[in-house]
Amino acid sequence: MKATWNGTVLAESDKTVTVEGNHYFPAESINCEYFKPSDTHTTCPWKGVASYYTIEVDGKRNPDAAWYYPEPKSAASEISGRVAFWKGVTVSA
Repeated sequence: MKATWNGTVLAESDKTVTVEGNHYFPAESINCEYFKPSDTHTTCPWKGVASYYTIEVDGKRNPDAAWYYPEPKSAASEISGRVAFWKGVTVSA
C-alpha cells in the first residue's frame, strides 16, 4: 500500500493493518520529513486517544491529515506503532 498527497509518497508498506476501512502503516514506513506533530487529539471508545500529524509537502500544509494511537486500548493493540491517513491523502495498492 502507498499513501500519497500533493504528488509525494508519504508512506509505503506491504504490512498495513486495516481497521474500520483505514490502512494503518507501520511507523517505520513513513517519510518523517513530511510529518509535523499536531496538538489535536480525539478519543475513540474502543481504540483510545488519537494523536495527529500535519502533513507538509512543498510548502503546502494538510492539517491533521495523519493520526496514530500512542497507547491504544487492548482491543486495538494491532494498530500500536502505526499511522493512518485521511483529508485528501490517497491510499492505494
